[in-house]
Amino acid sequence: MLLLVGSGIAFGGWAQQFSKQALEATSSIYDDQSPVLSPDGKSLYFTIANHPQNVAGKKDPGDIWISTWNNGAWSTPVHGGITLNDEQYNAVAGFSPDGSQVFLLSHYAKNGSLVQSQGLSFSKKTPAGWSAPENISIPYFLNKSSLISGHVSNDGSIFIYSADAYDTKGAEDLYVSRKNNAGQWSEPRNLGIVINTSFQELSPSLSADLKYIYFSTNGRKGYGSFDIYYAERLDDTWLNWSIPVNMGSRINTEGRELFYRTYPALHLSLYTTTQNSDGYGDIRSYRDSLNLPDSAATFIEIRRDKIPGKDEKRVVLRGTVTDSKTGLPVVAQLNFKSDSSYIATSSKQGKYSLNILSTQVYTIVVEAAGYVGALEKLDIHTFEMRQVELNFKLQPIEVGTTVNLKNVLFRTGTTDLLFDSYDELNVVVDLLKANPAIEIELAGHTDSRGDARQNLRLSQSRVEKVKNYLVSKGINARRIQGKGYGGKKPITNSDSEESRRLNRRVEFTILKD
Repeated sequence: MLLLVGSGIAFGGWAQQFSKQALEATSSIYDDQSPVLSPDGKSLYFTIANHPQNVAGKKDPGDIWISTWNNGAWSTPVHGGITLNDEQYNAVAGFSPDGSQVFLLSHYAKNGSLVQSQGLSFSKKTPAGWSAPENISIPYFLNKSSLISGHVSNDGSIFIYSADAYDTKGAEDLYVSRKNNAGQWSEPRNLGIVINTSFQELSPSLSADLKYIYFSTNGRKGYGSFDIYYAERLDDTWLNWSIPVNMGSRINTEGRELFYRTYPALHLSLYTTTQNSDGYGDIRSYRDSLNLPDSAATFIEIRRDKIPGKDEKRVVLRGTVTDSKTGLPVVAQLNFKSDSSYIATSSKQGKYSLNILSTQVYTIVVEAAGYVGALEKLDIHTFEMRQVELNFKLQPIEVGTTVNLKNVLFRTGTTDLLFDSYDELNVVVDLLKANPAIEIELAGHTDSRGDARQNLRLSQSRVEKVKNYLVSKGINARRIQGKGYGGKKPITNSDSEESRRLNRRVEFTILKD
């Protein structure tokens, strides 16, 4: 659904009114994504998913549609045509400053063959419309995800995008490729752990001055499933960034916010949200309320939340450790590991308190005699809270206890363990070494998508991978049974990527203690 709300804006001597009334004709019942204004502000390009008029009909993951500003209102969107669209996902990544060239996500087919969602293309404006897209070569470009989103800077020299690639930290990460003076694009580079989490980072864009990145993620504690954050680029390597800051409640909600992009000359930003919608993306605008002179419009795009100073980069962490079955307090040791490490011990009442740096991503291991150790990841980079409550429920070591190894993750469709998985597997190793009588059964689960028999084989192979790791650390193989269940035992529905991620899991159950 398309809905832009905001106040009147002056641009190039003519006025536009972004309002609900002006855009009623553009509303749809489908998922609208990736809104991009043309440089003259008179055309709105956006992607509609699963529309029956898309090239591949309702099965099409997304085609480009166009709405134009005519007589004080936005026109009913029209399909961008078969030149800009094929059966794969299609979206606009940016324009040249004069609007004569449009950058398009993905490569386009030649000789009628389909091309998977890879790379970047461009099309030129001609008297007859947009020319056939030409694929851009980016060395070692890889995206194993079905999702792709990104932005080409206004000067056409920077491509920043999301992908699941060679060195992805978890799900989709953000990458950058740069064009040199000879017109050649560089090998993509991961933006690093300050920006990327073990979850999804999507829909990045750049400020007009290239100093800031905006992106969405579900890997930080925000307002909803996906929130929009911004970070400042600290040098010309494009690998050093300030700690990402949540854009706050003016933008983020309990819904999914994606595709944030700024238009400083208009004091305007566009993005999508599922808040107060039918579950699909609605296009919204944020209007900067400051009456800024034209000279300031090039670098002030939104009145941001306050950036924290050095004295604000600490947080008081407190909580309780209890027995998961009885609720009684547990005396436990809590190890917070990062560049800076801290140790806390819960009291007889199960309470602990700790003052830690909020500029770190912590791996927390909680251990207590007679209980299965617990591992959590803590990322509090948003600086939005001075106090954080984090409670732990430890499972007793007894026959029948089932433990979800939620930090043990694999690359999509493979048995390749992600790097962050080893911390939790080592907790299991420590448990088995400290309790030599324990025997366990490993259980592997996938989500329900795809071929059921293939999922069964994949889950069994993943179980064997985990077992082999435990054995390599000195655990007797006879103490470990293993079985793959495929998608037969979901713990939630599979309606969203978040729920499917929960269903993709490895567990172990204590058979003997």
